[in-house]
Amino acid sequence: MTAHVTDGDTAADTAATAAGGAARPANTATATATATTAAIPATAAPAPVPVAPVPVTAAPAPVTITPAPATVTVTPIPGTAVAPPAQTPTAGPGAPPSRVRPGRRRGWAGTLRRWRPAPWPALRATAGQTFRPLLLTAFRPTLLTLATAGAAAGVTVGPSRHTAAAPAQAADAAMGSTATATATATATATKTKAEAGAGAGAENRTAPHRPALPPGTAAAPRRPRFPPGRGLEAVSLLYLLVQLTLVVPHLAHVLGWDETVYVSQVDPRTPAAFFSAPRSRGISVLVSPVLAVTDSVLALRIVLALLSTAALYAAYRVWRPLLGHTTTALAALVFSGLWIAQISGPEAMPNLWVALGAVAATGLFLRAPREPNARWWLAVCLAGVALMRIPDAAWLGLPLLATAVCVRSHRRTLPYLLGGLAVGATQWTVEAYSRFGGVPQRLHVSGATEGGMHPHLNLFNAWRSLNGPELCRPCSGPVHHPELTIWWLALPLLALAALAVALRERRTGSPADRTLVPLAVAVCLSAPYLLLLSYSAPRFLLPAYALLALPVGGLLTRVARARPALAVTVGCLVALQLVAQYPVLHRMTAQVASLDQRYRVAADELNALGLRAPCLLVGSHAQPVGYDAGCASAATKGNNRNTTPSSVLRRAERIPTAVLTTDTGRPPHYARGWTRHPLPATDGWTAWLAPAPGASR
Repeated sequence: MTAHVTDGDTAADTAATAAGGAARPANTATATATATTAAIPATAAPAPVPVAPVPVTAAPAPVTITPAPATVTVTPIPGTAVAPPAQTPTAGPGAPPSRVRPGRRRGWAGTLRRWRPAPWPALRATAGQTFRPLLLTAFRPTLLTLATAGAAAGVTVGPSRHTAAAPAQAADAAMGSTATATATATATATKTKAEAGAGAGAENRTAPHRPALPPGTAAAPRRPRFPPGRGLEAVSLLYLLVQLTLVVPHLAHVLGWDETVYVSQVDPRTPAAFFSAPRSRGISVLVSPVLAVTDSVLALRIVLALLSTAALYAAYRVWRPLLGHTTTALAALVFSGLWIAQISGPEAMPNLWVALGAVAATGLFLRAPREPNARWWLAVCLAGVALMRIPDAAWLGLPLLATAVCVRSHRRTLPYLLGGLAVGATQWTVEAYSRFGGVPQRLHVSGATEGGMHPHLNLFNAWRSLNGPELCRPCSGPVHHPELTIWWLALPLLALAALAVALRERRTGSPADRTLVPLAVAVCLSAPYLLLLSYSAPRFLLPAYALLALPVGGLLTRVARARPALAVTVGCLVALQLVAQYPVLHRMTAQVASLDQRYRVAADELNALGLRAPCLLVGSHAQPVGYDAGCASAATKGNNRNTTPSSVLRRAERIPTAVLTTDTGRPPHYARGWTRHPLPATDGWTAWLAPAPGASR
């Protein structure tokens, strides 16, 4: 069905409006195309209202709707009257309610704006002026047909109104809201909108800016560009950046001594090194997916850096409901700024993972009485710590179990504490019975490997190793950068000050467990390394540092908030501590990289001498050098002793074998007839090669 609209229709519609017709809805299409509807006579006329005559240039002409097979005449429903504009005010008292709120636009453009605000008003206005007329032109015949049929059935089509309107007026509004403006209609619509736009509350559709809200209407709050409370995320990203820029480039090619032991257990390309009794296999499980895909040391370093960053965020994120955003972020910054924490991130060592697991487990333990789900996560964290290092897990569980027994609100966590420790210790226990004959026997062998676990005041050795080396055994070297140890010496004092503040607040009724529990756990985790061992390493105290950072961060935050004048001082001290860690980190990464590179050079020299897999390497540095060379490693003496001289001689008859010594002295008695080969660029290391298998001796 096709509708023909002429210029005569425009004049007729203008005359009908001047004669008392109802005002059209104030929308874009009505204001743009006013003269596109048929003049349908009404059956009942309203009361006469004096209206000034408006001259018209053309007589009213009806719109002829010509269908394809026949002509359809639209007859309005009798008894419908259109009220004059004066009887239906559009604003003020007595005005009908409108479904469109002030400042909102009607139609699809307003709906789209509410769904997704356009960031470029000029682009939105250009798109509306370009595509909207095209769409309306394409669907104009269909919309005119629907509007006419709806008017004939007495259904209002177009913008909804609460005022009564004739079907002809409804059809007029619907067709006017969807018609395309011609040149003549555009000029007429511009004049009509200038005269009646203010009275009808119409909105200028051509303005690219957002309309102003009416007086007294509160504007919606704008969402901040950077939400607050993102300090922990920033600290985690900074921690990752330091690892990738200052640590990984130095250690991207070789592995350290202990790393080769853990990695070789799951590396399918090399024989497994001797796994001593004190070690646990958690770190081997952690790196196994990477080694199953590639043997690249760089890839392993990057993956460990990413995982350690995620673990740092997750561990301290547990404390955010307990201590708040600022204290949690400051505690994470204090801990992650330590050089030993930064160098341990991309290393395949278990101490950092024990530290972060202890932080998460302690926080979950404090949240467990109020959050039942925290108990399950507590069990998971304890199982992970036990899988990494079973002795540290025992010292971690000791204060938590004591607190759960003594405090009634924490007694429901007892099954989860015991269950998590039991699950994590399962593998270690099974291995104890399969390799050492039982748990007591493995503990005895572990103590012997560590040099005897007996009371020993190890504070001096711990202080000497604060700034390196990574392993101080024996601790006989000088103290490096003693001026940078002030922070380490101040850490116990700050912890005691935090304890005093917590005890004072406890008297006033404030909870003190958020300070007492992490302090107790930190003391227990540091006790075996400060009171039972005869040597030290900076990584041993990582769990204690991670936990002490929580009350220390709370103390510093409290001081800065209580006295704003001290906030700048606290910030400067923290920044000075972080900057002071850089020279130590730089020196230690260079030292570790130099030692690890020596392992790689020795392995390459042995491969050039004919020692290739399958082969056997014996000696004090046989484990890291043998891993790089692709050989099995063994030791006939020392802490890693796992074979005998007679066993070495028997294996030398079957596979290429060599003994590695770190000095120019004589070889072991069973290798005195073997060939001597000095290894250049290794600081005096010497390889003693056995005769080729099958050769006459």
